[in-house]
Amino acid sequence: MKGMSVLTLLLASLMALSACDQDRTMSERGFRLPEGNATAGRETFLYMHCNQCHTIKDEQLPTVAGFEPFVELGGSLTRVKTYGELVTAIINPSHKLADGYAEDLVSENGKSKMYVYNGFMTVQELTDLVMYLQGHYEVVPPQFQYRVYP
Repeated sequence: MKGMSVLTLLLASLMALSACDQDRTMSERGFRLPEGNATAGRETFLYMHCNQCHTIKDEQLPTVAGFEPFVELGGSLTRVKTYGELVTAIINPSHKLADGYAEDLVSENGKSKMYVYNGFMTVQELTDLVMYLQGHYEVVPPQFQYRVYP
């Protein structure tokens, strides 16, 4: 009985200590923008000239003269591309740089080369764009190759 009390106290202490390191003012808990419109999001994608640098998997988009898109969005992933990740990628592009591309292609001095639209994009355009992008990701189970032992 005493061992159970000590274990409970230890677990409660660990949980309290781990909470001390978190900045609650920057928590994404409870944050959700309203639903957007995917059709309007496609128009936002084109209007904001996202297609200068981005393509969308399995979608034909017009090209922008003088630019060759090099970062593909959408496609199959082994985990969900969350709403928060897409919002963050749009409003804070230096937060996480695109994987699988040459660093000098997507960044300069550690900062994303992506234009920051925060002063120009409305919240409605942001929510529409996120809705449009989310529809182009497909979650697939990861493929594992297990070694067969004799």
